[in-house]
Order: sequence, then structure tokens, then C-alpha cells
Amino acid sequence: MFYRTLRVVLSSLARLFLRPVVEGADRVPTKGPVILAINHLAVIDSFVVPMMVSRRVAFLAKAEYFAGGSIGKRLVGILFRSLGAIPVERDNSRAALASLEVAGEVLDGGDAFAIHPEGTRSLDGKLHRGRTGVAQLALEHKAPVVPVALIGTDKVQPAGKKWPRPHRITVRFGEPLDFSRYDGMANSLPIRRAVTDEVMYAILELSGQEYVDSYHKRPSEAA
Repeated sequence: MFYRTLRVVLSSLARLFLRPVVEGADRVPTKGPVILAINHLAVIDSFVVPMMVSRRVAFLAKAEYFAGGSIGKRLVGILFRSLGAIPVERDNSRAALASLEVAGEVLDGGDAFAIHPEGTRSLDGKLHRGRTGVAQLALEHKAPVVPVALIGTDKVQPAGKKWPRPHRITVRFGEPLDFSRYDGMANSLPIRRAVTDEVMYAILELSGQEYVDSYHKRPSEAA
């Protein structure tokens, strides 16, 4: 009850701060496993979408946010959990596998899970090639995928800025994508690639971004 109340309060504040235009939120199934596949323009993206739908949406967040210690850090952990954040270690060799396992548990429990197929936020504003984890989850756990486009969050929190600032955003939900035709084919790399590309194309149509058919790399990775 506490987390539910806190989530309602945070959602109300976010709507005042961001003045969001929300389109197609009724396309998100109200029950059963579902994956929300979202483009990624700013750090706040993972927190925005769960506040725009009626059902609880789980997403991954760095474990360091939940480390506790000072009152401020404990408060941050409480806020994150109220929005559906799940702590996960990201700086080890098994991080990607562990993330998929956690996401799978959420879906097997009949809940909603949010993921950024690009893997990292876009620093150039373009939509980059998706990684196939979203397809693996959809196929292994028989979950539909709802493509979601965020527009304007990069203006709320531009790259390099620590604190967000008020700016109107748009949150656009697409029609759920059903991949049941590929049941039993989750281990096929070509199938996972095809599913991922279909998801990314749906996001592209919603966002209107320019598409780049290569994985986005952080500056340190590109060096």
C-alpha cells in the first residue's frame, strides 16, 4: 500500500513537471506478461514510462541506487522501488545474463517489464540497432511486445546534465506485437534478429527518429 501510494504521488508530480502528451496507453494489456520496448534518449526514460500506465511496470536499475547508507540514498532506493525498479549489478561479466533472468522472472509472474532494446541511451538522438535480448524475452516467455516512443526526454535531461528540468514530453504507445508464430524458435539467432528488427521498426514509426543500423556505443567504447 505504501509503495502504491508513493507511486501515485510521484506520477502526479511527474505529470505536472513534464506535462506529458500520452497517446495509446490503453494499448498496454491490463493483465498478463507484457514487454514495453522503449527508445532511450535520457537517464529518466526508465522512470517516465511506468508512471504513464495504470499497471505496475518493472525495470532494471543500478544496484548502487539501492545501497542505502545516508538518509538521502535510502530515500532514493524507496522512490525507485515504488516505481517498479529492480536492483541489478551491471558491472560484471554475468550482468547481461542476470538482467535477462530477472526480466524473465517478472514476465513469468504475469507482470509488465520495460526494456530499452538499444542497450544504452542515444547521445545523437537517433534510433540505433536493437540488441536481441528483447526478442529472447518475448519468445522464451511468450510475452507480447508493446513498442513505446519517448519524445522530448532528451530536453528534460540533456546529456551531461545531472538534474532534469521542466519540458513537455510525448509518450506514444504502439499496438502490441505478437510473436507466437515463432514459438519454440527462441534459440534461433536469425529469428531473434528478425523479431528485434520488427520491434525497432515499430518504435521508429512511433518516434520519427532517424534510424542507424549499428549498435550505439558510448564514447569510451568507440575509442
